[in-house]
Amino acid sequence: MKKFTDKDPETKSTDIIAENIGQLKVIFPEAFTEDKIDFEVLKQLLGGAVDEREEKYGLNWHGKRNARLIALTPSTGTLRPCPEESVDWDKTQNIMIEGDNLEVLKLLQKSYAGKVKLIYIDPPYNTGNDFVYSDDFKDNIKNYLELTSQVDGEGRKISSNTEASGRFHTDWLNMMYPRLKLARNLLQTNGVLCVSIDDSELKHTSIILDEIFGHECFLGCIVRATGTTTGQDSGGLGQSFDYVLCYSRDPDTELFGLPLDEEDEKRFQGEDSRGKFSTLQLRKTGNADRREDRPSMFYPVEAPDGTKVFPIGPGGYESRWRFGPDNYRENLESDMIVWKKIDRDGTSVWQPYVKFYLEGRTKRPSPLWDDLDGNKKATIEVKNLLGERVFSNPKPTALIRRLVQIVFGTEKDGIVLDFFAGSGTTGNAVVAKNAAEGENRRFILVQLPEPLNLENNDQKVAADFCDKLGKPRNIAEICKERLRRAGKKIQKETPLFKGDIGFRVFKLDSSNIRAWEPDRDNLVATLDQHAEHLKVDRIEQDILYELLLKLGLDLTVPIQQKTIAGKTVHSIGAGTLLVCLVTEITVAQVEPLALGIIDWYKQLAPAGETQVIFRDSAFADDVAKTNLAAILQQYGLENVRSI
Repeated sequence: MKKFTDKDPETKSTDIIAENIGQLKVIFPEAFTEDKIDFEVLKQLLGGAVDEREEKYGLNWHGKRNARLIALTPSTGTLRPCPEESVDWDKTQNIMIEGDNLEVLKLLQKSYAGKVKLIYIDPPYNTGNDFVYSDDFKDNIKNYLELTSQVDGEGRKISSNTEASGRFHTDWLNMMYPRLKLARNLLQTNGVLCVSIDDSELKHTSIILDEIFGHECFLGCIVRATGTTTGQDSGGLGQSFDYVLCYSRDPDTELFGLPLDEEDEKRFQGEDSRGKFSTLQLRKTGNADRREDRPSMFYPVEAPDGTKVFPIGPGGYESRWRFGPDNYRENLESDMIVWKKIDRDGTSVWQPYVKFYLEGRTKRPSPLWDDLDGNKKATIEVKNLLGERVFSNPKPTALIRRLVQIVFGTEKDGIVLDFFAGSGTTGNAVVAKNAAEGENRRFILVQLPEPLNLENNDQKVAADFCDKLGKPRNIAEICKERLRRAGKKIQKETPLFKGDIGFRVFKLDSSNIRAWEPDRDNLVATLDQHAEHLKVDRIEQDILYELLLKLGLDLTVPIQQKTIAGKTVHSIGAGTLLVCLVTEITVAQVEPLALGIIDWYKQLAPAGETQVIFRDSAFADDVAKTNLAAILQQYGLENVRSI
């Protein structure tokens, strides 16, 4: 029976560096010598694809190399479940995580890599206010716990990121870069990242997204009217807009259209047995509309009076049709061609048109979104829900709902991730859209429990609000409370909706598995302290969910529980993982426990390989542990481990 230790890859988040090296080794084995990369050989193998110019286009800043390393460094933390702070814990598929999003993104890599359809983030705009995301390359978990006052320590002060510091853009870029790099890994092949940003960092964000995703994956920049003009005293133009940069993981990904409104539908005046339709000139208009652009699409078609009609553009130049002769004949036979008389230079001539129908029709989204509620109305939206103005300038739920529409289209399932959750707008919007349209999308939110200060006028209302709830004074508590109240409101307003309005709460913490930290001067005491490999202040549920994370299982996967030979055994993912974390297994209990687990395993009949995990310190001795593993392996359960 193999034992989990803090050295095992399963006890850490995904090691991206090791994965990258492994992929290189498969493709270019000759570039490796004793597991080290020979760059000279690698460059030869890549030939002209290597860019060795000293100067090249891009964005560089002090700390960029370290920011890249931070993204690649595995996390040793975990996410501890909090059912008491959740809603519908046993059945919900939604997740709200309280913690530093850098570490959380690392921890989500195994379970959610390639599974997220839409990532929307509204990161803190670089305004020079207090800056709470101070990443520590060596131990960011310790940094996070100190910052949020969860452990004793000297205490890290929240720094002010002012322009006078000389690192105004640098600090913000060092914060954003590793998070965006990790976020890309979580997207599906056809997934999309949308980043809200203002003028201050728009150009920098665009450049680093081009670097991480590739400019070929740029889908566009949405200009959103905020409803308020700021910067009145700046001496320049005021600011009435912010932006949403959209990037896909794969360059072939396309956004879906938006539903037509009443004004759009007025265009569909024609009607036949197929339904209402409008018409479009058969002649190509706009770009690439000349004969030389597509010579095969310049040909004559026969008008109702028998005359031959060619595609002629305004002014008499030779244009082209929208499709070739074979496609034209198919459309003609299908009654998709309509002929109309038009006036051309004082002469009435025939002009062909092609039908397109109203049913299922959408319109291409414009980059200017000035028809949605602005920030003031969004603030009122939150105030009406929570009873007080506890959050300034949240994004309107209508913005998120529209982004979901153009990214998902008709797909009713999928995951939406927001790792700068703020007041919880994204979660609120996803549930509201599900309820309104009978959909089943899930959300994962991540929010730092950023402390609120009663002495800060901007934060006092929010801090008082948390006091009234009897909750800690931090933004994550506001997010959770909004999700609770939004769920109740949606349920009341749409009583026929029986979908998911709940969420599971998890909190970032250090691992449940104790790292080996020997005291060189007192090894005997160290060995005694590490006889129990798991931390004594953690419960079974903490350990179960760390196993889910480290083994790459969904945090909402079903967990069944059964008593076998007087011991509690958990089945995770319909038997994918069987876990027994009791603190004592005697020699006499080994056989009935093993046989009971085998019987349950046969009933569950999991599709793939099953892992069985026990608490290492529970066994009376090594004989008991060896015998139990041997019995399980005899019946086909080969992967037996202790922790």
